[in-house]
Amino acid sequence: MPYDCIIAGAGIAGATSARILAERGKKVLLVERRPHIGGNCYDEKDDHGILVHVYGPHIFHTGDEGVREFLSRFTEWYDFGHEVVAKVGDKLIPIPFNLNTLHMVYDGQKADRLEKKLIEAYGDGSRVPIMKLRENDDPDIREIAEYVYKNIFLYYTMKQWGQKPEEISPEVTGRVPVVISRDNRYFGDKYQSEPLHGFTKMFENMLSHENIDVWTDTDCRDMLEFSDGKIYCKGKEYGGDVIYTGALDELFDCKFGRLPYRSLDFKFEHLIQDSFQGHSVVNYTVSEDFTRITEFKFLTGQKDAKGTTIVREYPFAYTGAEGETPYYAILNDENEALYEKYRELADGYPKLHPLGRLAEYKYYNIDAMCRRAMDLTENL
Repeated sequence: MPYDCIIAGAGIAGATSARILAERGKKVLLVERRPHIGGNCYDEKDDHGILVHVYGPHIFHTGDEGVREFLSRFTEWYDFGHEVVAKVGDKLIPIPFNLNTLHMVYDGQKADRLEKKLIEAYGDGSRVPIMKLRENDDPDIREIAEYVYKNIFLYYTMKQWGQKPEEISPEVTGRVPVVISRDNRYFGDKYQSEPLHGFTKMFENMLSHENIDVWTDTDCRDMLEFSDGKIYCKGKEYGGDVIYTGALDELFDCKFGRLPYRSLDFKFEHLIQDSFQGHSVVNYTVSEDFTRITEFKFLTGQKDAKGTTIVREYPFAYTGAEGETPYYAILNDENEALYEKYRELADGYPKLHPLGRLAEYKYYNIDAMCRRAMDLTENL
């Protein structure tokens, strides 16, 4: 193989790695088992001309100047403050739960009193994980915590993860805070953006380099073999680096058992109307079988298409069946111990570098994944 590095997976981890290595003069082969690049960020126009995110909504948000600068080489940006609301009864309330939400839920004087207590307890601008808020000794603060827990957190979490919140890793529960501010934005990062011409176009630009070859519809497991510390490509020993961004258990044929993930089923619908919900994302935290509805025109800022396209998300347990996609690692002691068995196998191959959500059995935002790829390639 005339390549210095083989990369499995054309998502943000693989594409970032490929571009950096190519610019250092390395010949890179990027293989992707899907028929397209972009990983879960892949977007395309539907039959009605509306740009949709095929694998659910993605928003690039970061405070990492280096990551922003790197990706800005390959796209212009549509910058906006991403806001999410939850449907609780007949109300749409901002989430994460913040001081604006507080004044929508409680009447004036009580809301003022509760706001003062929250600021005194945690500080203006702070973000408090809901499980921590429930531990507060003040009955008024616990009342807020119980409202958030029951109406925003509990049922949504059970739908999303198939577990009770107490069973879920603090790394996950900590991502749903109560925010002591009047900022309705879902994220607090300096930059919140969509690639102006879509994620797929950004990936095309990243991978447009003379030192990068891209093979789609190609499963790396059909060409790579791992045996006794050596990597073989199409039957011959391969001396270059392999960056693997897929599920690590599947690379080793799930020999210790399958790692559990949550998956998602997406139901798209096009409507002949200007708007369905008036928001990019509405979370259904106490009702419905689905977790949220995304209306893409409000996410991407697209104005050149008639009608609107929405998608509903239905979580379920990943089984590895054809057509299923593993999205979220289920983090607990048992699963992490199982992952470590596969990690130890991978460590037996010095030239194999697991990278990404699936390969590391860990949750990453886009910017953090890009940074991980930048750091890995720096050290190769």
